[in-house]
Amino acid sequence: MMAITQDLKTDKKIFIQPLTATKRITSIDLLRGIVMILMALDHTRDYFHADAFLFDPTDLSKTNEWLFLTRWITHFCAPVFMFLAGTSAFFVGRKKTKNELAKFLLTRGLWLILLELTIVNFGWFFDFTFFNIEFNVIWALGASMIVLAGLIYLPFIGIIIIGAILIGAHNLLDGVQVTGNTIQAFGWSLLHQSGEFNFFGRTFFVGYPILSWVGVMALGYCFGKLYNPSIEAVRRKKILILLGSAIIILFILLRAINIYGDPRPWSYQASAAFTFLSFINVFKYPPSLLYILITLGPAMLFLAFTEKPLNRLSKIVNVFGRVPMFYYILHLYLIHALAETAAYFTGFQWSDKTIWMNVNPELKGYGFSLGTTYLIWIGIVILLYPLCRWYDRYKTANKEKWWLSYL
Repeated sequence: MMAITQDLKTDKKIFIQPLTATKRITSIDLLRGIVMILMALDHTRDYFHADAFLFDPTDLSKTNEWLFLTRWITHFCAPVFMFLAGTSAFFVGRKKTKNELAKFLLTRGLWLILLELTIVNFGWFFDFTFFNIEFNVIWALGASMIVLAGLIYLPFIGIIIIGAILIGAHNLLDGVQVTGNTIQAFGWSLLHQSGEFNFFGRTFFVGYPILSWVGVMALGYCFGKLYNPSIEAVRRKKILILLGSAIIILFILLRAINIYGDPRPWSYQASAAFTFLSFINVFKYPPSLLYILITLGPAMLFLAFTEKPLNRLSKIVNVFGRVPMFYYILHLYLIHALAETAAYFTGFQWSDKTIWMNVNPELKGYGFSLGTTYLIWIGIVILLYPLCRWYDRYKTANKEKWWLSYL
């Protein structure tokens, strides 16, 4: 990713040259690869863990430490995915005019929304009638790209201010509730208030209101400037450490005050361990200010300390980060298909796993222990690797094919 010189006496690697505009940033691919692998853990737990159909793993009255942390660690997936999508847009803009970049973001955003409502939704439910239609992370990704297509025409500082306001102030709107099964309520849900609606004989569920996600992507776009060729790695590392540390400190201070930044205040629990879990138990739907701080802060620190040549393991992880959309669709279908098979061979009907929900008492008795779920997750990641590696090589060898940029 960058040129290095080897000090033969001290055996220290000293970064001396900046990144070039044409090379991929391997630390970013590595971070994205890790969150994609964690995403598979979350969805494997959704479909295989016995308790996934009985209660929310972050419900402190029912969960245990290991189950809570299994769910909590996957909180990093969506914000890092969204933030780095903005950063990738900045990188694409290096090779395009503003108008070309805006067109790319607009068309890719529309494509992602279409993908969410068709291929992705079918992957969740395996239901040809599309009775349940969900607006989840891919919808939010596409909608945020569409908004970003307009934001890129603003001065850079203007994008930063808008992104910061959307992230920092959107919790002020938590008290604004639009109820009922109406178009107005649905529209507000798409913006800020997660909800479920019934129209045209279908159930529409909005899991990812976009207001704060637009802010995350906008700041991710601005973040890409840190990787301009004029900024050397040593300077970038210092900035990332300061930025990541400041974000984490801000999270701790705001969370300790317990007044603003998350609709779910923390409280003292029966044990110190559960009090800590309560402290970090932040709200995701929509992502609160504190949720975004506690996920993006550590991400900055990770990027600060991983901008170096890859070892064998990180090269493997990087493959997943280079083909995120291909991986996302593939892992969803594979996990669901395997869960259907597992349900069938443990006494359930194929249709029992078609209508999938976070909590579904009808599936009581199905599922496996958390340890077994982890083993299934590892097996799924191993199965996905050769397919992702093949697709990564195919993309690299066929860069002239424009449609590959949409996958």
